[in-house]
Amino acid sequence: MYVTLWAMFALLALYLVRAVRGPSIWDRLLSLNLISTKIIVVIIVYASVGGVAFLLDFAIIYSLSGFLGTIFLALFLSERRLGKRRGKK
Repeated sequence: MYVTLWAMFALLALYLVRAVRGPSIWDRLLSLNLISTKIIVVIIVYASVGGVAFLLDFAIIYSLSGFLGTIFLALFLSERRLGKRRGKK
């Protein structure tokens, strides 16, 4: 299980590099979504290794907030992009 945790932290570092260096805003949004997903996996694995069941509640709440945040940010960015095409500021 500890190997899984270290692998998830390594993936988090790679996704963080992609979030900083991403060529487009959509790549950055995708990498932030992947970071959120890996954090949820880390919480679940840690809860199973440590025998701490209440952390699963935090994982559920974090996944819901991450999903809603991704949806709202994508809507905001798409509206901003459409506004630039229509000549609005």
